Amino acid sequence: GVELSHCVGTSSLGPTGPWRSGGPCKMKRVRTVFKPEQLERLEQEFLKQQYMVGTERVDLAATLHLTETQVKVWFQNRRIKWRKQSMEQKAAKLSQFGAIQPASADSTDSKEHEEDTVDVEL
Repeated sequence: GVELSHCVGTSSLGPTGPWRSGGPCKMKRVRTVFKPEQLERLEQEFLKQQYMVGTERVDLAATLHLTETQVKVWFQNRRIKWRKQSMEQKAAKLSQFGAIQPASADSTDSKEHEEDTVDVEL
């Protein structure tokens, strides 16, 4: 679910939705904390398919008592983690065979991640 936090010195109106607003606080999204059961189901679905769209995403969100956007963002972030793990495994295999490459930022790697790095609800 979504946890809401309050800014110090804001009015008693409190936050609306998953965003903090009003007063001296900047707009900042509060991190969603998933229950272990939700994470287990999300991981199961990710193993079946890395992209969840349309009615499948709507149904999964309803089943897990999450918003469709929360499921979408979880899948985006999970794909990033999966790609990073894949790159690390490839690097480990290359280093085993003596083909060590310098650990610098690869420009194509950063372009791949641009589409999936957004953690914002609109």
